[in-house]
Amino acid sequence: MEVNEEKLHELLGKVVVEMGAAANGPLITIGDKLGLYTTLSESGPMTAKGLADATGTAERYIKEWLSAQAASGYVQFNSETNQFHMTPEQTMAFGDRNSPVFMTGAFYAITSLYHDEPKMTEAFKTGEGISWGNHNKCLYCGTEKFFSPSYEGNLIASWIPSLEGVVSKLEKGAKVADIGCGHAASTVIMAKAFPNSTFVGIDYHDKSIEEAKLRAKDADLKNISFKVGTAKDFEDKDFDFITFFDCLHDMGDPVGACAHAKSALKEDGTCMIVEPFAMDSLKDNLNPVGRAFYAFSTQLCVPCSLNQEVGAALGAQAGEQKLKEAITAGGFSHFRRATETPFNLILEARP
Repeated sequence: MEVNEEKLHELLGKVVVEMGAAANGPLITIGDKLGLYTTLSESGPMTAKGLADATGTAERYIKEWLSAQAASGYVQFNSETNQFHMTPEQTMAFGDRNSPVFMTGAFYAITSLYHDEPKMTEAFKTGEGISWGNHNKCLYCGTEKFFSPSYEGNLIASWIPSLEGVVSKLEKGAKVADIGCGHAASTVIMAKAFPNSTFVGIDYHDKSIEEAKLRAKDADLKNISFKVGTAKDFEDKDFDFITFFDCLHDMGDPVGACAHAKSALKEDGTCMIVEPFAMDSLKDNLNPVGRAFYAFSTQLCVPCSLNQEVGAALGAQAGEQKLKEAITAGGFSHFRRATETPFNLILEARP
């Protein structure tokens, strides 16, 4: 077999990029934990010594860290002044925790993937699933950190308003269930925005519910409660609004989950399903967003579903058509894509 040297070098170039990305992952979480990005973005151009002094860190490490960030394109370097700075765009991605595109949380979650590689290797051999609660603890805070900025930036401003009549119900006072709430990032945001409504966050991972209760307490919210339970066995009824945030595809029986949600809704209730953005065919998902979501899906979403009853394993790139099939099979007669972002599909379902 003859080797095409040009194609070989192109492939090796991609591998080198991968090596750099993988090796820089821990440096991103370090930069976030030590406030390096935030300090640099807020202070303007700084030398390595200046950033080290401002953050109480060691200059030699900071110099090397800054060099890696500049080579990655995450900070800028001025060779004439020997100073580093961050552009507004770099600040949004790494320096501003209130930015809707703040990205450091993903790298906390990625840390868990490396810790759990032996479990995944075994799962590949056996075909068995891995419970969400059986991952390295870095996953849980990382998931919250990754999704929260998007929820903060979009949920109240555009996602809920894209649904028919839901805002007015929430403003007047509605009964809401947030299924698969995790650490309650979405639940807390909604409870803050709509104080006349009552919210219950439901998740089968008890440790996440413990953390969710702490988040609600810290936010001093009185209109929110939490329960340990699955999407198919929570007991409350007569909800005006039920939400699934980035979790329906993780469930073993998404059809059963939708059927139970429908039975728990009022006749005029609404269900909002937020899912990772995907097209319906593999060929249309072979892009950077699909690449990231397929990687997470292989190691988190599919194993989680396979660990449960039915084990439908929709995956994080299921696409709107497969999601529609599951949602309508669960009994919802009305289905539509309400809105979207580059990272999410926002789907509306009604009885």
